[in-house]
Amino acid sequence: MSTKSAGGQKYKKMSMSPKEYQTFAKTREPSRSVFANCIRAFIIGGLICVLGQVITEMFVHLMGMEREAAGNPTVAVLILLSVILTSIGVYDKLAQWAGAGSAVPVTGFANSMCSAALEHRSEGLVLGVGANMFKLAGSVIVFGVVAAFFVGIAHLILGTGGQ
Repeated sequence: MSTKSAGGQKYKKMSMSPKEYQTFAKTREPSRSVFANCIRAFIIGGLICVLGQVITEMFVHLMGMEREAAGNPTVAVLILLSVILTSIGVYDKLAQWAGAGSAVPVTGFANSMCSAALEHRSEGLVLGVGANMFKLAGSVIVFGVVAAFFVGIAHLILGTGGQ
């Protein structure tokens, strides 16, 4: 690391150990209010869930769907809204302010996939968008499949039959 001397023209070599650098970096890091972050995450996460419930109620009451059947189109609409808001740059600003509250599983996952696709679109559809978008999605899908396999085995061993 280099720094300017008092004259402003010359640089002198500055050596810090990793521990000294961490101490230096912590003094420069802005303080964060954990309580305020939790409140913002709770509010935004709750509002996303309320939006999902409103969409479900619209499918049930306006479209005449059964409550269980309304779940799939509700998830699709939430994903679509998340992708649209990510594409126009709104979701990222919301996520920066709300923190973990915007990472509600469906919308947060859609945001991360869309962000990766947008970031690498200049590299082409297959090697850019497709390859980089599924770097994150691949691990999530593999975890889901493996977890479902083990849950199925547990149900088979315990004899619950999926109940």
